[in-house]
Amino acid sequence: MIEVNGINIGEKFNSFSEYWTPKIVGELNGQFVKLAKLKGEFVWHNHKEEDELFYVYKGQLQIKLKDKIVNIDQGEFFIIPKGVGHSPYAENECHVILFEPKATAHTGNVEHELTVKNQEWI
Repeated sequence: MIEVNGINIGEKFNSFSEYWTPKIVGELNGQFVKLAKLKGEFVWHNHKEEDELFYVYKGQLQIKLKDKIVNIDQGEFFIIPKGVGHSPYAENECHVILFEPKATAHTGNVEHELTVKNQEWI
């Protein structure tokens, strides 16, 4: 029998403080489930081969796209289709849950000082 333990998302968010540094909390069907704290503006980038889902657990998030800004409130999510350039922005601290393929690079097609190459499991 497989032992199953629940994951307390609030406790996981309380275990780190850095922004724009996703932490892996689960894996299923070739996807990672990640938690990230966001504040300020992130680098413009895209993911050529992967869709990316942002679920806002706490706070508010904006996703800047080429032709519009998508506002995502707590309890809402937005899926960015593969190849679409975007820049997340959070005026105040925002907690998000990300669902994305394991191969998804943190800053997609852009190498930047915010790029995290080896994301930590927590």
